[in-house]
Amino acid sequence: MTDNQVPSDILKKLAVIVGPQNLTTAREDLLCYSYDSTAQEYIPDAVIFPGSSQEISSILQLADASSIVVVPRGAGTGMTGGALPVKGGLVMVLTRLNRILEIDKYNQVAVVEPGVITGHLKEEAKKSGLFYPPDPSSFKFCTIGGNVAECAGGASAVKYGVTRDYTLGLEVVLPDGRILNTGVKTAKGVVGYDLTRLFVGSEGTLGILTKIILKLLPHPACRATFQVSTASMQQATSLVARILSSHQPCTLEFMDKTALHIVSTFLPNPLPTGTKALLLIEVDGDAQTVALQSDRLMKFLQAEPGLIGVQRATNEKEAEALWSARRSISPASFELKPHKINEDVVVPRTKIPDLVAFTELLSVELGITIFTFGHAGDGNIHVNIMLDRENSLEKENADIAKKRLFAEVLRLSGTLSGEHGVGITKADYLPLELDETALSVMRNLKKLFDPKNILNPGKIFPEQSSGKNN
Repeated sequence: MTDNQVPSDILKKLAVIVGPQNLTTAREDLLCYSYDSTAQEYIPDAVIFPGSSQEISSILQLADASSIVVVPRGAGTGMTGGALPVKGGLVMVLTRLNRILEIDKYNQVAVVEPGVITGHLKEEAKKSGLFYPPDPSSFKFCTIGGNVAECAGGASAVKYGVTRDYTLGLEVVLPDGRILNTGVKTAKGVVGYDLTRLFVGSEGTLGILTKIILKLLPHPACRATFQVSTASMQQATSLVARILSSHQPCTLEFMDKTALHIVSTFLPNPLPTGTKALLLIEVDGDAQTVALQSDRLMKFLQAEPGLIGVQRATNEKEAEALWSARRSISPASFELKPHKINEDVVVPRTKIPDLVAFTELLSVELGITIFTFGHAGDGNIHVNIMLDRENSLEKENADIAKKRLFAEVLRLSGTLSGEHGVGITKADYLPLELDETALSVMRNLKKLFDPKNILNPGKIFPEQSSGKNN
């Protein structure tokens, strides 16, 4: 148990709110909600499964009155520890709130609860001829609430943007139990401060999302997928900015030779001999637009000297196989080492070659495996530092690699996180990117919404000298 242990009398009151079947303190259940994709583990004191915003309001009123820590959680797919109960307390799992409340075909709006699986929303929107663009690699099992809390992105961000660009409004339960409604269901709205944007990306530290209003788009009728094989990472990454200067792909991904090696069995066709990096490019739109874009892109690529191969997927099955390979990189990487530090840094597109070259040199210098892949179209590079934490030298060098990577990203005018958030894994590094004024304003916002610091404490901000989180 922790310093924030939930007293037995409070547990009884919580059971009345949600029903005893929706509250657990069983050790095996606590373990199931003690970790996320960081593979770090913090065991909570209890886990609760509310079924409505009113239940959440009652839970938070009780928690606020008793100063009990509450940690909201979706599917637990986060990469920075945002859903970990690092201070113990009560984990609030939102998967019961999993209804699509509305899909308005004519106003192109969806209203959903936070536990809706992102891929399920995409499928249901498509039935109405609509499109929800954000597509994190985990879209088949991550939730909309978690996507909003982290401002998730994905491969399509180069053309369509990220979660915040589609979040029109929210219903939020504040730490004291009050229910706040923000935003609109219309295309425009500028009444008052933009509180919606404040909650997007706040990682569950300011309030618990219970309803989300999302913008949808007409579903693209066609797409065309291209695989570009290059003889070096430098060639692949330097090509990115030139492609985007005259073309508008909906995705532009890259994989280095290590990433290609670990997913080679997923690829629909063998790679050309000598392939050291690959670009995965997709264009979408109506049939005529896709035909024109594809023709222009193919001519551009065929005129590029030194490319090993340019192939267009001949059918939907081939295209999906390429994307399956891309989405399999992260889980397949554990074939290399049992542990991983996965950083989703972002640099200006023209600086991608510099960053990738830096990681290659860093890997050699420190004697550890570092490989890269990710969303080259928007400069969001996933740098994977592989290690065995039982090996003290590897662990030490991996930590050095992370620090030097962050320093180089900022030197290149980049940012430390593009879509994974801050959580606990990047909190200590925030002062490298944010000045003291920015940090002070953010801390004060946290105090304004959550003066008792009961909601997801220990996240985003580095520990202050007093040893307390704010």
